[in-house]
Amino acid sequence: MLIALTFFVAGCATKPTPDDTSNGMTGNNAGQSSQGEVLQQKPSGLSEQDISEAEAAARAARAAEEAASTGLVRIHFEFDQYLLTPAAQKTLRNNAKLLSAAPAINVLIEGHCDERGSDGYNLALGEKRAMATKNYMVSLGVAASRLNIISYGEEIPLDPASTEEAWAKNRRAEFKVKR
Repeated sequence: MLIALTFFVAGCATKPTPDDTSNGMTGNNAGQSSQGEVLQQKPSGLSEQDISEAEAAARAARAAEEAASTGLVRIHFEFDQYLLTPAAQKTLRNNAKLLSAAPAINVLIEGHCDERGSDGYNLALGEKRAMATKNYMVSLGVAASRLNIISYGEEIPLDPASTEEAWAKNRRAEFKVKR
């Protein structure tokens, strides 16, 4: 009888509670479902807007990597200008050659500005920069249907500082490969 009681008490002992950090899983299976899929968890403290902005930044980074892998190079503009400098024209000639060699690639040309000026003014100037870039590329033989434009104005600076050097970096047109 004493032996049976010992087994009964041992069998009813409380089970250890899972550690809160492992979600009940340990070892190599932690963070996986029974089918082996990685569980997606929303990081705590992040709003939907934060997550959306992070996803947009990740997409932009991937597009920039793709543009860099094709060899497309950004161009820069003078203050309050959308006319192409001789250096920008040389860069665009090289970009046009690269696009001619890769006819399946379509490109989004982004117009950017520095922080000086109103939001509306900078959006309009960024659009003029993107359009001037597109028109020059079309004059070099790139099909207009392969080139789309957008203006971000001052919203996406390369350098957030408020210096002449930073502003010069931010006055640009960039090329993003579209899929």
